[in-house]
Amino acid sequence: MTGYYKKAFNELEEQINELLFEQDNLLASYEKVIEILLEKTAKLKDYVLKAGFKNQQEEIHFFKQIKPKFIAKLIYYNTVYKIETKKPQGAKAVKKYLNEELNKLKRYFDNNLEFYKYYRTNNTFIDDKLFVRNKYDIKLSLDTFCFEADHRFCTSHDYKVAKILANDLIQVYLEDQLNNNHKKSANNSSLNWTASKTALTELIYALHSQGVFDNGNADIKLIAKTFENAFNIDLGDFYHTFMELKARKINRTKFLDSLCEALIKKMDEQDER
Repeated sequence: MTGYYKKAFNELEEQINELLFEQDNLLASYEKVIEILLEKTAKLKDYVLKAGFKNQQEEIHFFKQIKPKFIAKLIYYNTVYKIETKKPQGAKAVKKYLNEELNKLKRYFDNNLEFYKYYRTNNTFIDDKLFVRNKYDIKLSLDTFCFEADHRFCTSHDYKVAKILANDLIQVYLEDQLNNNHKKSANNSSLNWTASKTALTELIYALHSQGVFDNGNADIKLIAKTFENAFNIDLGDFYHTFMELKARKINRTKFLDSLCEALIKKMDEQDER
């Protein structure tokens, strides 16, 4: 059985790596990864329900060492996907947001400290209560979902192990994001955007519509963040600003039109010299 799980897990990692390497849109790639993980988890469940376990030791090994590795990846990519979709604009706002996410990890750690100690120190003396199906000790601070989950494929603490593994990965991800955000802040140019936020939003959407970045594959959020970092400005809800531009009854490209007029005027003045 161990050979089957190892092969399934290796194939899963290969699929994930291929997806993340090929996709230009990070959020779209995470969505596909989550779909694959749900599919693989369903297959893993079907296999376990059909094959069963030879003895309790094999069952404990599966729910303590094997299943959590699959579920940890699902937790990790789903969490990162949610973090990315909710990430605010501007270096300061991003820093605060990422630190709040780190604090969530710390709260989970504090709330589950005893189990962390048990798992991290490779203890086994109550494995028969934690990682055997249909054994639930209410005194062990169980999560509510344990009572509602499919008990054929769930123990009281296999999900907690998956959370520990996933949180380790999420912490690394958040710290990398904070480091990158700090570098971007430190590398900000001395140029400041002094026209209106609406004007910059109009310019960004025009460039995105023209497909001038990454052969038209660049995400609008990434373009906006790049301009924010480059010109020391926080655009806020730039999508809402764009919707207001669309709602204009006349002169919806006011700033772009003024750019054309200013450039033509500059050219004409130089021709007259």
